[in-house]
Amino acid sequence: MSACTSCTPTVCALRQSEALPCDGCVNKPSAAPAACGARLCLTTNVTVQAQLKSDLATAMKAGERERVGALRMVLSELQKDAKAGGEDELAVLRRERKRRLEAAQAYREGGRAELAAGEEAEAQLIAAYLPAELSEEQLREIVEGAVRESGAESVRDMGRAMGVAMAAVDGRADGGRVSGLVRAALQG
Repeated sequence: MSACTSCTPTVCALRQSEALPCDGCVNKPSAAPAACGARLCLTTNVTVQAQLKSDLATAMKAGERERVGALRMVLSELQKDAKAGGEDELAVLRRERKRRLEAAQAYREGGRAELAAGEEAEAQLIAAYLPAELSEEQLREIVEGAVRESGAESVRDMGRAMGVAMAAVDGRADGGRVSGLVRAALQG
C-alpha cells in the first residue's frame, strides 16, 4: 500500500507506528485494517465504538455467530460505560479482555477446555482493538526511567516508582509485568 498524494503518512495513535492512509486521506475512515496492522487506526478519527459497529454489521452479513455475539457484548459494555460518563474506550476494552482471560483460566482449571477456548477467542478479538503491547525492552526502558524520575532507591519506594511507570505505560503492558520489572530494578 502506498501513501496517497493528498496527504502524508502519519503515526498511528493505536499501534504507535507509521501508518499509511488507507483510502485517499487520513480524514476518511476505512473499513480495511490499517497499514500498521491494527484493526482500528486512530489516524482516521474513527472511535472504537464506531469501528465495532461497522465490524458487527460485517460479521452479521457474513453469518459469523460467535464473532457477532462477542462484538455485541463488547459494544454493550462500551455503551454502558459511555452512559455512566466514562470516556476511556480503551480502558473498557482492557477490562473486558482481562475478564475473558480470567474466565478462560477458570474454565481450564475446571476441566472445561472448550469453554476456555471460546473465552480466549473473545479475548483475542478484543485485543485486536487495543494498542500493541510494549516489548520487554521498551518496558524495561520505561521502568528504568520511572525509577530514576521517582527517585526510588529501595523496594520500600516501589509505590512511587510504580505510579510513574504505570502512567508512562498507559495500559500498553500488564501491571504484573511492570511490577516485576520495577521490583527487579529496585533490588538489583
